[in-house]
Amino acid sequence: MTPDERKNPALINGSRRLRIAKGSGNNIEAVNKLMKQFDETRKMMKMMGDKNKMQNMMKQMQAQGGRR
Repeated sequence: MTPDERKNPALINGSRRLRIAKGSGNNIEAVNKLMKQFDETRKMMKMMGDKNKMQNMMKQMQAQGGRR
């Protein structure tokens, strides 16, 4: 990924994803899954940087754990 694509993964269009998939020996579904995981991880890291958001996230996780 280029630096611009890492900053904004939405820049990677379908033909680029297909090219990445072919070049890595994977199918396009694997590339899409990786892109989604990358985005979710980035969101999580941003939340961890903000103490208030991290505390809210922990409270939500505890509340969900009690329901199961």
